[in-house]
Amino acid sequence: MARMTAVQAAVAVLEREGVTTAFGVPGAAINPLYAALRSRGSITHILARHVEAASHMAEGFTRAAAGNIGVCIGTSGPAGTDMITGLYSAQADSIPILCITGQAPRARMFKEDFQAVDIESIAKPVTKWAVTVREPAQVPRAFQQAFHLMRSGRPGPVLIDLPVDVQMAEIEFDPDTYEPLPVYKPRATRKQIDKALDMLLAADKPLIVAGGGVINADAAELLVEFAELTGVPVIPTLMGWGAIPDDHPLMAGMVGLQTSHRYGNATMLASDFVLGIGNRWANRHTGSIETYTKGRKFVHVDIEPTQIGRVFSPDYGIVSDAGAALELFVQAARERKAAGTLRDYSDWVFRCAERKRLMHRKSHYTETPIKPMRVYEEINKVFDRNTVYVTTIGLSQIAAAQFLNVYGPRQWINCGQAGPLGWTIPAALGVVAADPTKNVVGLSGDYDFQFLIEELAVGAQFRLPYVQVLVNNSYLGLIRQAQRSFEMDYCVQLAFENQNIPEGEGDLRGYGVDHCKVVEGLGCKALRVTDPAKIEGALRQAQAMAREFRVPVVVECILEKVTNIAMGTEIDKINEFEEIDCRHPGGRKGLELAGLLD
Repeated sequence: MARMTAVQAAVAVLEREGVTTAFGVPGAAINPLYAALRSRGSITHILARHVEAASHMAEGFTRAAAGNIGVCIGTSGPAGTDMITGLYSAQADSIPILCITGQAPRARMFKEDFQAVDIESIAKPVTKWAVTVREPAQVPRAFQQAFHLMRSGRPGPVLIDLPVDVQMAEIEFDPDTYEPLPVYKPRATRKQIDKALDMLLAADKPLIVAGGGVINADAAELLVEFAELTGVPVIPTLMGWGAIPDDHPLMAGMVGLQTSHRYGNATMLASDFVLGIGNRWANRHTGSIETYTKGRKFVHVDIEPTQIGRVFSPDYGIVSDAGAALELFVQAARERKAAGTLRDYSDWVFRCAERKRLMHRKSHYTETPIKPMRVYEEINKVFDRNTVYVTTIGLSQIAAAQFLNVYGPRQWINCGQAGPLGWTIPAALGVVAADPTKNVVGLSGDYDFQFLIEELAVGAQFRLPYVQVLVNNSYLGLIRQAQRSFEMDYCVQLAFENQNIPEGEGDLRGYGVDHCKVVEGLGCKALRVTDPAKIEGALRQAQAMAREFRVPVVVECILEKVTNIAMGTEIDKINEFEEIDCRHPGGRKGLELAGLLD
């Protein structure tokens, strides 16, 4: 046993739990913890410019690090409330992050002390656990419990609030004998797996829907093996994108109202059975339950018992970690293959592949101003198969999901449910901090970019290089498109006459903010593209600059101000606003005659 302060014990626990990096902002009520971090020197600290951004950095770090948990730190009062958005984002997408806040001394709590707020109560709805530790001797055990909860069952965030006098109090603690608590994850039984497999093999046109739980469980290889053994096509959700490579013959496309492929929606509508693994039936994926479920049976496998039946009642449910379930699915499929009792789905696979080959949206536009689809076409051309894409919400994200190619797990880092603007830049910095050797590309519209633009200075200060693609249409594009149903275009324009941009620079003056000057002022590099033919060259130059200068490099693409991106109210009623790249010689009628739209 050793005598130490409570926060020295907390830092020792962080070390033993594998924490390597923390993101945050010091302050009076959390300075004792910072003193302990400084004296140990074992955990790298990255100073954010905004405390909300620190929480998004922690989430990006966790998503990229595969097993290592991101930590964010702030002082009392507004630091904690600023991080609530980050906690909500992590909770919504089942991502574990640890948020540590300072608090007023115990004697001053609930007495309107300066920057004192009941952050425990505020954070409870958006965390797995939120606690203000009132006894110094409980501090190391609170941290132990936090990691146990974050990793057990459905992953999620935890907030630990530490009164300043609790942090500085001395306790007895032996870090040398500390061990993390065993992680609990429910596991399917072989009997359950056999029943689910029987139901799948009774179907004529089955699909596997792979959700973010497959990514969280690091079970992508098992998923692909199971799909290959059974010959069943896979539909990844937005959170599960990358669990099977986009160019795999059994990758059948994504389904949904916005972030979807035409061929994915058509294949879902043609199916008669769906095995969902590690997914939550999110409404942007399903549309109305009536359309999504009509004519097909469902088996749902999820780690969270209360998730099964929450959106709709499946024909059969299994509570299990996705990896544990897939291990048994693979084992059962191998045995049935050896016994010759698997079905031949080659005709169904061929028809799914034909849809994927023929049903595309056009991306090769040559107009100026640039159409957004062309930007993603050039991104696919420039960046390699190992590229990690980071994005949040808006037309920029929706178009990215429709046009980009993703080839592996943890290569699509997207806050799928909360979708807070400003998330992209700090999350991308967190991804780079997790592994600076990764080729990282951030994707933002101009409003997402402006929300937390100051965090680019963090990338410059701490040498976190990546390429940030900025598609600038000077609009809140997704909201503008949604306002069509109200026949208005109201309070969504970001354009204004920027008097600091010379009149000779074409229409740039009318786009408002000079992003390139702001980026350079924050210590980063910037390029601007107005000609679609020059996008490829700018992206390649940005890659080289990121390697050379070791800072974020922004490529701003000036888009036409109004481009509607395909989306709709049902998966069978998607509005295709732009020209369709139908690769069937008979056009849409040819697809119908071939039965590919059935």
